[in-house]
Amino acid sequence: MGTAYKIAGIFMALLAVVSCKKNNINAPQLTLSNITDTIPAGGGTVALTFNSNAAWSIDTTGFGWLKLSQTSGGGGAATITLTGAANNKLGASRLLLLNLNASNGQSRRITVWQDVIIYPSYNTSAIAADATGMSSTATQIANNITYGWNFYNTMEAPGGETGWGNPPITQQQFDLLKANGVNAVRIPIRYDGHLINIATAQIDPVWLARIHQVIQYGINDGMYVTINIHYDPGSTLTGAQQDSANAKHKALWEQVATYMRDFDEHLMFASLNETSLNNSNDVTSMITTMRYHQTFINAVRGTGGKNVYRTLVIQSPSASTDILNQYLDPTNVYKTPKLPTDPTPHKMMLEFHYYSPSQYCILGGNDNTAVPQDASWGKELYFWGSRKTYSVNGAYDTYHTTNPLFLDRNCTANSEENYADSIFKTVKTRFADKGIPLFMGEYAPSDHFARLTGYPADSLKSRASETHFTAYIAQQAKANGVIPYLWAGIFNRPANNGVPTGPAVVGDQVTLDSVKVGVNRGIAAYGSGTKFQ
Repeated sequence: MGTAYKIAGIFMALLAVVSCKKNNINAPQLTLSNITDTIPAGGGTVALTFNSNAAWSIDTTGFGWLKLSQTSGGGGAATITLTGAANNKLGASRLLLLNLNASNGQSRRITVWQDVIIYPSYNTSAIAADATGMSSTATQIANNITYGWNFYNTMEAPGGETGWGNPPITQQQFDLLKANGVNAVRIPIRYDGHLINIATAQIDPVWLARIHQVIQYGINDGMYVTINIHYDPGSTLTGAQQDSANAKHKALWEQVATYMRDFDEHLMFASLNETSLNNSNDVTSMITTMRYHQTFINAVRGTGGKNVYRTLVIQSPSASTDILNQYLDPTNVYKTPKLPTDPTPHKMMLEFHYYSPSQYCILGGNDNTAVPQDASWGKELYFWGSRKTYSVNGAYDTYHTTNPLFLDRNCTANSEENYADSIFKTVKTRFADKGIPLFMGEYAPSDHFARLTGYPADSLKSRASETHFTAYIAQQAKANGVIPYLWAGIFNRPANNGVPTGPAVVGDQVTLDSVKVGVNRGIAAYGSGTKFQ
């Protein structure tokens, strides 16, 4: 009887081993996610590499302009080369949907675009790749940046730098930033209005030369400079209109990238600004935005030289953290759409903006009127923050007013520090911890003290609230691997209708000191980064 039990035990063990091996062999495996790829308008190739433990095939019926090096295969590693026909001048982009089906029941959807040729190519002088001065990864650059500041709507103003009353950018303004420990700037730029040929989207060389000069001001001070295309090129458009907008994006970036190609890694390019999607929950609109970014990457990398290794910044749709977290989480391999493909690894940053709550950060502005700037979607709020802050900013226990006249102007607890803590922790986990540096290209509160004339205690508290917001958001950004760029404030550039009336100066020393404390605390919590000295 004992022998029989032993034999039965051995038999059962063998069955278990065979079953495990059998299950391992039959477990579905297709290491390819649903993706979108682009073929250059002038023709070219992309490669799909994957593994499968079962036979697979792709239906190519009606493909025409797209050729595949292989349409079926057995198990193991596979690389398929997709080759697009040259010179798509048909007036509209082309799109094909490839369905890759494996015999184990798995399938993947591969979308392939080819843009239309509308504007002439401006990549007419591409040069060999040049890695000189370009050795840092995007993460290393992010660690080198202490704090960033925007030249807001100066070079984005219609008609030129002084179009909205700002003075021209000068070396002295950069020198002031550097002297106060700020080592990065973002320069929003407009190109419409600076085209010498609208039909061909040719940028005025005088405007390109001015951009180059302003970048050089920053480089002279050892600063990191980021330039972008600040207006929405057409993310809400469809069909041929959207094709035209995307083609224009390519034409502009080929010209800008070529002209600025010789700057080292201290210059970064950012594709867009705040795209306006038809519907933030619409996957098609998301794909449209990622398509702009892919066009941007292809255009810049194609010019060669240092641009092959330059750090590039792409934006979350609408520069939203919510959309960023919902759609672009890199841990979700089945997501649609996906982040664009960069042929140069570890050279990409992901941008979002922080204006939350919008009733505090967007509504308002010191317009010298006591009338609140309420909107249909909410009231202007004057007071943000419910925690003690930095000693340089007074001894407030809370930034909420107790004045019955303004109780409805306090921010709610779910939109203050706890909300910021949650948002920054989430983006750290999903992106910074995965090696994707985060670039908070804009953040700032609005001024509300003009609504509080005659109430000095509340006015002072509202001002202190702005300082607290500015410093606290910077602290939490740095504590979670995010580079903060203040949109406006702290530094004043006095002017009268665009004519300078004096040198740039520190206009808010209390907020600057608070930001320094906050940034250094954040870096200490994160464990790496370059502190204010």
